[in-house]
Amino acid sequence: MRLFIYIFAAFALFAAPALAAPVLMISIDGLRPGDVTQADSRGLKVPTLRALAAGGAYAEGVRGVAPTLTYPSHTTLITGVWPSRHGIANNLTFDPYAKNQGGWFWYAEDIKVPTLWDAAHAAGMKVANVHWPVSVGARAIDLNLPQLWRNGQNDDRKLNRALATVGLTERLESALGPYADGIDESVEGDEVRARFATRLISEEKPGFSTVYLTGLDHVQHLFGPDTPQAHAALERIDAAVGTLVAAARVAQPALIVVVVSDHGFAAVSHDVNLTGAFVKAGLITLDSTGHDITGWEATPWLAGGSAQIVLARPDDAALRARVEALLGQLAADPTLGIDHVARGDEIARLGGSPEAQYMVAFKIGYEAAKDRLAPLVGPSPVKGMHGYLPAAPEMRSTFIVAGPGLKAHGSLGEIDMRDIAPTVARLLGAALPTADGKALF
Repeated sequence: MRLFIYIFAAFALFAAPALAAPVLMISIDGLRPGDVTQADSRGLKVPTLRALAAGGAYAEGVRGVAPTLTYPSHTTLITGVWPSRHGIANNLTFDPYAKNQGGWFWYAEDIKVPTLWDAAHAAGMKVANVHWPVSVGARAIDLNLPQLWRNGQNDDRKLNRALATVGLTERLESALGPYADGIDESVEGDEVRARFATRLISEEKPGFSTVYLTGLDHVQHLFGPDTPQAHAALERIDAAVGTLVAAARVAQPALIVVVVSDHGFAAVSHDVNLTGAFVKAGLITLDSTGHDITGWEATPWLAGGSAQIVLARPDDAALRARVEALLGQLAADPTLGIDHVARGDEIARLGGSPEAQYMVAFKIGYEAAKDRLAPLVGPSPVKGMHGYLPAAPEMRSTFIVAGPGLKAHGSLGEIDMRDIAPTVARLLGAALPTADGKALF
C-alpha cells in the first residue's frame, strides 16, 4: 500500500499542471512578432505589448497553418490541431455554386475536436468570449458575444443579440452603449469590443476568456504592413489592450495574459484570376449572363495567398488529368506568380484540408482574385495579404504570455501554433489531451 501511495503521488506530481490560474487570451489579427520585438526600429509605440513580453515569455515567431487565414488559425489556436483535424479549412465555407451569400465558418458545431472552451468548462471554470471566430453556438461558453454578420444592417444586430448569451448584450449595452456590429472590422470596433470585454471580465471574473480584435488586419489589407496607417492602428489597439489588461488584473490578480495572432502579413500587388482560368478550361460552367454558376467539375477555394483546388469527382482519372494539365500550364506562366502546386501528400503533411486535391501556392506579392470576370492577372485591389503557405517567414504570427507565478521568461524561439492550446490548458489547470501540440513549459 505504501508503494502504491508513492507511485500515485509521483504520478500526480508529474501529471499536475504547472499553474492553475485564470487566463485571458487576446488575439490581435495580423500582429507580426517583429512589431513587438523590433518595435523601436519600426517606429512603433506599443508599451502594453512590450511590457507583457518583457515581463513574461514570447515566441520569436509562430509557424502557422495551411492556409494562413484567420478562421483556420484561430481554430488551431484553441484546439492544438491542424485544419485537417479540426475541420475549419478556410474562412468561407466551401460553396462552389455561390449560394451561401459569402457565409463564413461561424458555427462552433463545425469544429470536430475539443476546444480550450470545452477544457475550461469541463474543469469547472466560467468561460467568456468576445468576438472570437467560430464561436456561434459554442455550448461550453457561458458568456458569449460571438462573431457573425450578414449584411451590416439592423437585422444583424438583432441576430447577434439572439445568438449571444441571453440578455448579455443588452446588459452590457445598458452601461456602455451600442455593441460593435459583427461586420465592423475597424479599430473603433475593436475599442468598443475591448470596453465590453473589460466590463464583462470585471463583473463576471471568468476562469477563461477569449477576446478577438480585428482592426489591424483590416488596415493592413487596405494600406499594407509597415505603413503609417498600420502603425497608427496597432498603437490604438495596444492602448485598448492596456486598459483591458489593467482592469482584468484588478478583478483577478492571479490572471495570466496570453496575446496571440493568427498570421503575419505581406505586401501584395498582383491579382490572379484562377477561377476565370477554370471557367475558360470548361471546368466551371456559367449561365448565359456569365454571372451564375450552373455546374462545376473542379474549382478553386480561394484563400488569399493560396487556393485549394477541389474536384467534384476526386477518383476520376480523366478529370484529374485535365486539372493537372491546367495547373501545369498556369504554373509555367511567370506572370502569374505561382510558387508551386502542392498535391495530396504535401497537403497532408501541412495539415491542410482533406477536401482539397491540390493547393496553388502563390509567391509573396500575388493573391487569388475574387472576381471571376477579372483579367487573368492584374493589379490587386488591396495592399496587404496573408493566406500564403506557412513556410513563408512573412506569415509568422505572435505568442506572448505573462502573469504572476509564470516561471517561463524571455524568448521561446520559434514555435508551432499547435503548441499554444496545450500550453494555455496547462496554465488553466485543464486537460486538452486531443491536442497534437505540446505544452511549452
